[in-house]
Amino acid sequence: MDIRSPLNTTNHNSAFARQPIFDRNLNTYAYELLYRGEIMGMSNTSLHAEVGDLATNQVINNAFMDIGIEKVVGNHLAFINMTRSLLIKGDPLPFAHDKVVLEILEDIAADAEVIDAVEKLVSQGYKIALDDFIFDKSLWPLINLADIIKIDILLLSSEQLKQHVDLLKKENVKLLAEKVETQQQFDQCKALGFDYFQGFFFSKPLLIKNTPLPSSHLSILNLIAKLQESTTEFDEIEELISHDVSLSYKLLKLLNSAAISPMHKIESIKRGLVVLGFDAIKSWTMLIALHSINPTTPELMTFTLIRAKMCELLAGDFNSTSDTAFTIGLFSTIEAMLQHPIDELLEALPLTEAVKQALLSQQGELGEMLKIVMLCERGLWDNIAPPPLSITDFGEAYLNATQWAIDIQKTL
Repeated sequence: MDIRSPLNTTNHNSAFARQPIFDRNLNTYAYELLYRGEIMGMSNTSLHAEVGDLATNQVINNAFMDIGIEKVVGNHLAFINMTRSLLIKGDPLPFAHDKVVLEILEDIAADAEVIDAVEKLVSQGYKIALDDFIFDKSLWPLINLADIIKIDILLLSSEQLKQHVDLLKKENVKLLAEKVETQQQFDQCKALGFDYFQGFFFSKPLLIKNTPLPSSHLSILNLIAKLQESTTEFDEIEELISHDVSLSYKLLKLLNSAAISPMHKIESIKRGLVVLGFDAIKSWTMLIALHSINPTTPELMTFTLIRAKMCELLAGDFNSTSDTAFTIGLFSTIEAMLQHPIDELLEALPLTEAVKQALLSQQGELGEMLKIVMLCERGLWDNIAPPPLSITDFGEAYLNATQWAIDIQKTL
């Protein structure tokens, strides 16, 4: 499936990740941009203050000026970290106020210089968020200027969390819960009155035990199983797809989209098989089949597409074919998609033992690839040891995958 949408990232010794932020209805509200770079021999775990400044500058330069923010977050807002020195420096920011939310980091004291700088940004129309907020009376001037207050739910006890919500709900601010990792945590924070939610809870399954798959999901799984069978031949694939009018229409629409850009117009499934190849058509069909499930949040499908594409782009570094790597990324969220235990779902699919082990326990070389991609998604680059690729290579793969997923979602 190795169909790439190159971005000009090769000149930047850096990597991005983005974390979704949801509203109460699980619509994607924004993405926080995370940065990892190698600056003057220092990593982003360094305590040197100048690293934070340079990191924010890199995010601004790369995402907004070199690459284009729409290729990173689509039409959503971007949350950008602001350091103390960048705030009080007061230089004009190179992006419109309606594109970003500026995060004031938790270690920035609310002194006169900072308050004055934030007041100027607010007067220019910028939204302000206070990051990793723990209440202190010295923060009242910033609370009065803020639009959003972010609370790391792991830093506070249940009682402290409720006290913070009760106090801040009296102010003219929205509350954002950070580090929300499970459906239970999401439900608890929603009940407390939080407005926004940041974390990877959306990619975790809410398992339905001892309940059969709905017939619609079962038919999708059967279709995927047939596509995965090594004995399935060219004519069978064509017939299988052509008999499903909706699937055929969506597949032809996708194959003729800008995201794939074939050299010639594809007017039939048979033509698509000839032009793009047997494995590519199978992968695209599986993608459309999974997309038809309508997961609890559209972000789960975007998240899955980015992971699948990134696996594909890194396949050669893990002795894998691009098709196998894409399949691993695509199936890695099937448990959350179908709300059933993954071991039961995989029993119905004729996958190789290596692919199953990668999906079940991130074992083997393919499992290591999936594990690394999952760490990149969360911005945990320092946990990749030893890194098989440079920061630049990870950054290029992630940005390519993100832009590709945005384009595919527009078509689907």
